[in-house]
Amino acid sequence: MIIDCHGHFTTVPGYFREYRKAQIADFEAGKTSGFDPAPKISDDEIREGLENNQLKRQREMGVDMVLFSPIAGLMGHNHGNEALSQHWSRTCNDLIARVCELYPHDFAPVGQLPQSVGVSPTGCIDEMERCVDMGFVGFNLNPDPTGGFWTEPPLTDPQWFPLYEKMCELKVPAMIHVSGSATPSVHGTGAYYLNGNTAAFMQLLEGDVFQRYPDLKFIIPHGGGSVPYHWGRYRGLAADRGLPSPDEMIGDNLLFDTCVYYQPGLDLLAATVPADNIIFGSEMIGAVRGIDPKTDTWYDNTPRFVNALNISDADKQKIFEGNARRIYPRLDNWIKAHAA
Repeated sequence: MIIDCHGHFTTVPGYFREYRKAQIADFEAGKTSGFDPAPKISDDEIREGLENNQLKRQREMGVDMVLFSPIAGLMGHNHGNEALSQHWSRTCNDLIARVCELYPHDFAPVGQLPQSVGVSPTGCIDEMERCVDMGFVGFNLNPDPTGGFWTEPPLTDPQWFPLYEKMCELKVPAMIHVSGSATPSVHGTGAYYLNGNTAAFMQLLEGDVFQRYPDLKFIIPHGGGSVPYHWGRYRGLAADRGLPSPDEMIGDNLLFDTCVYYQPGLDLLAATVPADNIIFGSEMIGAVRGIDPKTDTWYDNTPRFVNALNISDADKQKIFEGNARRIYPRLDNWIKAHAA
């Protein structure tokens, strides 16, 4: 079985995106509560979008299940206030729940958290519990709700601890994933996403989060940003500061996904960290949507890169399936509940 840990509902109807733009505009015009509900997307519209896009590609690539979440670039935690973020997150999570109930054998739900600049992450706990009650298996956690200004406390700050405690209690991991870039000089998917991955890793290296919460599980997407390429730098930085080495820090707690789109890049990741710390992901129909003219296949056709790794079949099985089942313990419940 191939389980893809990194999927977003990027093929929502265009009017859903327009609704979000209007919602932000309304807030900026002075509307701080009582937000209008989202337009109803019919089941047929959901089916049409997915059957012609994600589902078609999944089946072509041999992917059995995708952990599916709202569009990362539209989380927009830098927009509005806490009330707007709560409303928008519930709206997006309800839509993901509908998608996964329509296609329970193809998708398992992953939620968006209602983070907001200057607001304690504890405000996310109610939505987290609500989503888990609906069968969600994990969440996306934004390490920088400001959209690129990095003025909020790092992931090692005590403000995050109540959220981590709840994650451990509910047995849900989080993918550390920024949203859209709020600074025009920093491209969203080509720079900010990768910078965010790298910054989050360094924050975790400097802290003791996994010592405090040994059951906490994080995924850093996009192959870890620059992390594998500079592994020696991180080893040296840790040694200079008397900290555990990155090899020790990641332990059983931190994994990197395979959204790399480049064989030498994935080869480096596999040579740098154990197979236990790599989880399959494609971010299919996400940041990179075209066909590579050198290979005549989709850039995000990542199973081919994993299959080409010079590792054992047992390690490939961990990457494709075993690690997802291990760090997403609620995933088996989802699969069993929809086995018929």
